[in-house]
Amino acid sequence: MTAGGVVRPVDAAGLILLRGKREAPEILLGRRHSKTAFLPDIYVVPGGRVDPCDHLPSGFRERLHPAVAKALGHGRRPPIAFLRAALRELHEETGLILAGDGSGKPGATAVWQAYGQAGGAPDFGAFDFVLRAITPVGSHRRYNTRFFLADGGTATGDLHGDGELVDLRWWKMAELDRLNIVDVTWALIRLALARWQARVPVGVEPAKLLVYRSDSLVLRVPAAPRRRARGTTRA
Repeated sequence: MTAGGVVRPVDAAGLILLRGKREAPEILLGRRHSKTAFLPDIYVVPGGRVDPCDHLPSGFRERLHPAVAKALGHGRRPPIAFLRAALRELHEETGLILAGDGSGKPGATAVWQAYGQAGGAPDFGAFDFVLRAITPVGSHRRYNTRFFLADGGTATGDLHGDGELVDLRWWKMAELDRLNIVDVTWALIRLALARWQARVPVGVEPAKLLVYRSDSLVLRVPAAPRRRARGTTRA
């Protein structure tokens, strides 16, 4: 919490997965448990806060697309930590991994061991950065979340999880209107779906920034960071 009583956002990462036909894809969503302190009974994509283990190498080749790495590189954390977190949360909350064309030997963290046991490796360069969303200032819990888009057709494993998400499954777009989904997730779905259906290559479109101004959602392209004077540090 800052000196003015405003809760400082916690870094987090999420992953939106689409699969199937481009004109009628399916999306992986689950409902947050009713006893969860943040957004109970709300349908969300897999994701969560960046943990210390996400600063440890996966053991695989970790080359992000250059445009994605650049867009993620303006904070205190290494860009790769956000994608490690997204893949870890996916595995913990859904039991799935995304085996791609990556290579290497798995690190000690459970998610990377799961890749090794499956004989696969994540292709870090195949993930697009779609949206950065910051929880409203008045919230008692705040997150600064980076959301990534990936091909759900590469997902392997039995769909299950750690219990944080229930009613977890691949949903058709026509079914989403009956689900309890917040505006941030709707914005993410629309942005990701547009990229998916247009087959936009990774890194071509900049990630949008979603913030709140006077309780209204604002979606925009983030401005380029200002050049810092030598010797200064970021808060």
